[in-house]
Amino acid sequence: MNICLSSMFLILLILTTPILISMTNLMKLINFPLYVTKSMKYSFFLSLIPLTTFTFLNTEYMIISWHWMDASSMKLTISFKMDLFSILFMSVALYVTWSIMQFSSWYMHSDPQLNRFIKYLLLFLITMIILTSANNLFQLFIGWEGVGIMSFLLIGWWYGRTDANAAALQAMLYNRIGDVGLIMAMAWLCLNTNSWELQHVLHTENANTLPLLGLLIAATGKSAQFGLHPWLPSAMEGPTPVSALLHSSTMVVAGIFLLIRFYPLTSNNNLILTLMLCLGSLTTLFTAICALTQNDIKKIVAFSTSSQLGLMMVTLGINQPHLAFLHICNHAFFKAMLFLCSGSIIHSLNDEQDIRKMGNMMNTLPLTSSCLTIGSLALIGMPFLTGFYSKDAIIESMNSSYTNAWALLITLIATSMTAMYSMRIIYFTMMTKPRFSPLITINENNPHLINPIKRLALGSILAGFIIFFNLPPLNTPILTLPWHIKLTALTITTLGLITALELNNFTTYFSNVYPLKISAFSTLLGYFPTIFHRIAPMKFLNMSFHTATNLLDLIWLEKSIPKFISACNVHASKITANQKGLIKIYFLSFLVSLTVFPILVLL
Repeated sequence: MNICLSSMFLILLILTTPILISMTNLMKLINFPLYVTKSMKYSFFLSLIPLTTFTFLNTEYMIISWHWMDASSMKLTISFKMDLFSILFMSVALYVTWSIMQFSSWYMHSDPQLNRFIKYLLLFLITMIILTSANNLFQLFIGWEGVGIMSFLLIGWWYGRTDANAAALQAMLYNRIGDVGLIMAMAWLCLNTNSWELQHVLHTENANTLPLLGLLIAATGKSAQFGLHPWLPSAMEGPTPVSALLHSSTMVVAGIFLLIRFYPLTSNNNLILTLMLCLGSLTTLFTAICALTQNDIKKIVAFSTSSQLGLMMVTLGINQPHLAFLHICNHAFFKAMLFLCSGSIIHSLNDEQDIRKMGNMMNTLPLTSSCLTIGSLALIGMPFLTGFYSKDAIIESMNSSYTNAWALLITLIATSMTAMYSMRIIYFTMMTKPRFSPLITINENNPHLINPIKRLALGSILAGFIIFFNLPPLNTPILTLPWHIKLTALTITTLGLITALELNNFTTYFSNVYPLKISAFSTLLGYFPTIFHRIAPMKFLNMSFHTATNLLDLIWLEKSIPKFISACNVHASKITANQKGLIKIYFLSFLVSLTVFPILVLL
């Protein structure tokens, strides 16, 4: 146990040392990207010590190191919870980030602020480790806000571009909505349990639906579920290493991880489970539809992330949190590799991201093409690749659970669509004839490019097997299934692949160059950005404009006071005026004056 504690603190020390060095003049004397990459490498190998100990001993432990502060009658401590979720995720995140860091030194080599970029990526990882290893909600909230801030800075890295600024702001605003849900849950738990320590909170009997609903809103914002999803494809405006880290092991899995952490409370609340199931199935289907007709290679991979997050939410909805966590770990390997392969292709084609302007990459970029194929097959759940071990188990659990058939059916349709858009990437980038300029020079011999991709390819092939068979069985599996239920996932995937291949071949002979109305829904992202980012703000702006000009200026500032007083005075002067032009009125006025004046004098 002492070895585990020492290795944990040593990992944190190794990761924070480059941050401290960056604040001094020593950074000018060292190769900072190489130093950070080596720090990641050593941290990963150190993280295998607690992981191995946990695998063989199956014991979790907590580190309570420092009494922080007193908030009323509640004590806050700096404490770390080292259980299955935090130990395994830390190893996976360090392995993936090690590869992304090394890739970044090649991809961003011409950026004048490369050292700052590497430091931001490192901070991104540190805040995620704080979130996953936190033993109290306040510490978790620090990590939660940390990944949000770092995503804002990294998505808007190229701040000279309007789209990058808009995407960073959009990510921040959508996540603010999720933050409100988490703060609401924390406030309720503080008032009713007087503690934010997880061991107290998770043993609350009959937890109210309100804090769980707040946690669900938080996960919806951070993990881009339907309704709060538009920021995720927009985040592709950031550099490719940012997309790889954001989508694989940091920001977007934070929301799902939060719900996994609180599964002892959600597993007893049927309303929350139903909401998670319906929300997840709707997300996975909608984003899979949107991915079908996209032409930007990074946006297709981004929508696939959102679709897989929906599948994780479905898994939580059928009360299988450990399967959802297994899919998070498996997903990190091939999703990071898909982004790195996309970045390699984009860089090689002079920053071209349109898959219609690619083609025949298997001859010009053989390693990248092979790894992109492996990653796509792992994504769709091809047997004996990493994605298969979690995705197949999720589909089997859904088929054998007593859930509503609607959610099950649309999740199966989305699984088929996953195979379709993955096949579309493979077809347009690697097959058919080349459609790019012949003047482009391509070279993938740089070790900073090929080594990270090879490392992630190895993880995409072997990691699922290693994790799946060393993960302690925490849910009783169904031991007997009919063969047609057992083969459902594979059948659906194969049908999607065949359909996509046939449709891609047919497009060569299409004569209609205008897009069909039925495809506009997918191409325009379900009209969601148009409605919520264009029409709704314009309507509110017009309403506010008319309210300000008509109600405030015209009615209140003009008609209600100045014109009203003027009209009253005019009307009063007309009624009370005695200038009628009649001599008897003038005599009468004179008589009244003669009568009143002596009376006043005598009195």
